[in-house]
Amino acid sequence: MNKKFVNFIVKRYLRFDKKHPFIYISFLLAFLGILTGVATLMIAMGIMNGMDKEFEKKLKVMNYPITVYSSLVKVDKKLLLYLEKKFPNYKYSPYIQTSAIIQKNGLNGVLVYGVDFEKERKINFVINDALKNIKNIGKFDVIVGKRLFEDIGLYPNEKVIMIFSKMTPIGFGVSPLMKKVKIRGYFNSGLVAYDKGIAYMNIQGLKIILNQDYYSGIHIWTPNPFKDIEKIKKILPPGVGIIGWWQQNGNFFAALKMEKRALFLVLMLIIIVASLNIISSLLMMIMSKRKEIALMISLGATRTEIKRIFLKLGMIIGVLGIVSGAILGGIGIYILKNFDIIKLPADVYGVSRLPIDLSLVDFSLIIVGAFIIVLISSIYPAIKASKTDVLDTLRYE
Repeated sequence: MNKKFVNFIVKRYLRFDKKHPFIYISFLLAFLGILTGVATLMIAMGIMNGMDKEFEKKLKVMNYPITVYSSLVKVDKKLLLYLEKKFPNYKYSPYIQTSAIIQKNGLNGVLVYGVDFEKERKINFVINDALKNIKNIGKFDVIVGKRLFEDIGLYPNEKVIMIFSKMTPIGFGVSPLMKKVKIRGYFNSGLVAYDKGIAYMNIQGLKIILNQDYYSGIHIWTPNPFKDIEKIKKILPPGVGIIGWWQQNGNFFAALKMEKRALFLVLMLIIIVASLNIISSLLMMIMSKRKEIALMISLGATRTEIKRIFLKLGMIIGVLGIVSGAILGGIGIYILKNFDIIKLPADVYGVSRLPIDLSLVDFSLIIVGAFIIVLISSIYPAIKASKTDVLDTLRYE
């Protein structure tokens, strides 16, 4: 195959032809369509990834990477020491869980976690941030979520009545446990459900209030929870439960994954529609250049060379669109990442800035997918051009 000949004809056909301007307008529309499709896909997938990771980050902290909990068998200090000895590189935070009501401007229900704040802050950056300005946590000190703190008008070091769900016998009846506690401050997870419905209390104080000497469970931080959960499960005594953060929110992340796939397929349709312009443009060019094609074949050009000419034409338009779209998408992602063009309500999404994180896998899928669509769109017209009937064309045209 004569590459110089193919390249010469390709360059000639890429020049604007005043006799057939609609062909070049169609080429331009195909280029712009592919450019728009690739750029839109990159930005959309970047936003989806960014939101997924932001939600994952919040849920991972508030639900913890791995949780060992009391089921048929209670979790106690002996089990905690055993786990610390077996896996010294992991971080542990034992907790007691109960429900309670805070009596202030009405009754406000919360889920209370009794924790060792020094251990908890090592695995929970939300609590660590909340404790930066708080010193000397007392036995009956409590930290609540920011939304609850503001909604019911609490202020730092205010004392309130907390009514616990556990009952205590009084005479011939029972009464809920009540205790005056001090609200030391608030944490801010960025998720309303947690900031309004969870409170943290000193575990020593909660043990005294509930008269409980065992844990509800142990929160565990590990470098690789997906693998480490199996290691921990093997050494746990029968009857003790264990769960990972991804198992607690399986339906939520499955829905996000499905939404991401659907968005990818829908936006890929933009590139498919744009590729139809490549097909129509090449077919129009083939019809307008039939005499030239027939003449080239009669003068010695092979059908493979003809095929290569039109395949290359389609690929040049498509690849230029893909590259330009990738550059435009990259610029768009950079601008959205570094400038507050779009602001989000933090109480709804957990972040005020639009999170964007385009993964290498998604970027590769977009580029490869667009390239395959462009290639397929260029193949049919190229084959059609190579099958031009030389005798009929020269005789009648």
